[in-house]
Amino acid sequence: MSLKLSHLPSRQIIKPVYPRSPSSIDPNNPPWPAYRGYHEYSFAYATMGQRLPTILGKGIEDVVVTLNQEYDEERVVDLVECIERMDALMKELQAQAKLRPIIDDGEADVALWNKLIAKYFHGKTFMNAPWLFAEAYKYRRLQECFSISKFWKSYDVFFRQKCDTFSRSNEAVFELSMRFAEPFKIKEGLSSEQKLESERLMFKELTQICLWGNSTDLSLLINMTEDQIRSLQSTGGANLAATEKNILGNHMQRLWETVVGMRNNTGGRIDFVLDNAGFELYCDCVYADFLIQSGLAKEIRFHGKRYPWFVSDVTKKDWSWLLNTMVYGHLFPKASEEEKESLRRLGLRWKQYEKEGKWIYEQHPFWCTGFTFWELHNEAPDLFLHLSRSDLVIFKGDLNHRKLTYDCAAPPSTEFEIAIGSMASAAGAPRVCSMRTIKSDVVVGLGQEGDELAERLDKEEPGWKISGKYAVVLLSEGRPGEKVIFT
Repeated sequence: MSLKLSHLPSRQIIKPVYPRSPSSIDPNNPPWPAYRGYHEYSFAYATMGQRLPTILGKGIEDVVVTLNQEYDEERVVDLVECIERMDALMKELQAQAKLRPIIDDGEADVALWNKLIAKYFHGKTFMNAPWLFAEAYKYRRLQECFSISKFWKSYDVFFRQKCDTFSRSNEAVFELSMRFAEPFKIKEGLSSEQKLESERLMFKELTQICLWGNSTDLSLLINMTEDQIRSLQSTGGANLAATEKNILGNHMQRLWETVVGMRNNTGGRIDFVLDNAGFELYCDCVYADFLIQSGLAKEIRFHGKRYPWFVSDVTKKDWSWLLNTMVYGHLFPKASEEEKESLRRLGLRWKQYEKEGKWIYEQHPFWCTGFTFWELHNEAPDLFLHLSRSDLVIFKGDLNHRKLTYDCAAPPSTEFEIAIGSMASAAGAPRVCSMRTIKSDVVVGLGQEGDELAERLDKEEPGWKISGKYAVVLLSEGRPGEKVIFT
């Protein structure tokens, strides 16, 4: 039997109200709609369906190369089992399988991962869980392939790729080392105002070098040619002037005023939450070197990952490899003696910073979890307290920006301070700067006309959000100095 409802009001289209209220936000329900792997309009679709299987396949190829160089039977068998686990992960990816708990491999993040899966993603698959979580989960599962082995716990399937990409960055590497091998000096005879302006211009150029160094992201540029890498890594002044117009949200002047204010207060501490190894890390270090030499900072803390993450993210091994390669390596056989010596001197100075405690490398387990940074205050209170003591925290790259902003479909005009939630609003939240080359869907901080700008780019340049052509440098003032409160 069916009822005729001809006299009732017609069915209405009810649209949810965004952003969600704070009490209704959780990892499966961000403030604005999440990007998910089945969204064909989103980069999530290509990532979960094509990019991640391709990346994993190249990882398997790397392990096979290592396997073929081994001779000890016990190590060979152990590595074969790692490959079998990688093959099983590949099948799960391709079958869009449900997300299972992480095996207890002794890492400090196991409980955090399994809490997330049980509480918010039980029954979810690689394709219908939020893209950010599903992608991070894949890299945690990849780590598990090795962490439960006997001999290969610290194996990095991406290490060869990271080293190879840096070795093909020779032109940009030496462009910087030949300029900064010796401590920089401001021209003599300048007034205090002229000296400050000279420093400001140098700061502005180095900020852009630090920003655009993020162009070399191995997870996106796996098949890039050497000429394409050179083009992306161009550090000439004319190129920087041309690319500044592509910084759609540009707080560089505010950033300069912030660091000058720090120096006027006898200098301070700056933290870098690192992104890519190789050339980007090298650019980060050149930038940090300038901050130390100029007195804009007295202490720099670098935050990396505990294990291989999103292909090219910095680990302690990558950090040590870079500095030791600069000082002792033979990575650039065609370089002149002057170029090699410039790189060696630069590396020696950076190593000295480490010895003096001016540069400190750290790796907290939270950076390799499926949580966004909206949850940092509650899920890693020790880390939040640590960062609250910094005068400025610079988050590098696309992944860190996605985690800052909950990787959801916020309008481009959304203010950065709103988009990063508790990282701006919690008592004691530090000043936060996001330096990001745009390579995924989420875009915020473009100002009052940001929505119109994004719509125009959607029409004129489809794919602009993943091309790496555009960037943002966004600053949140936070609530520094206030007492941190945990509930």
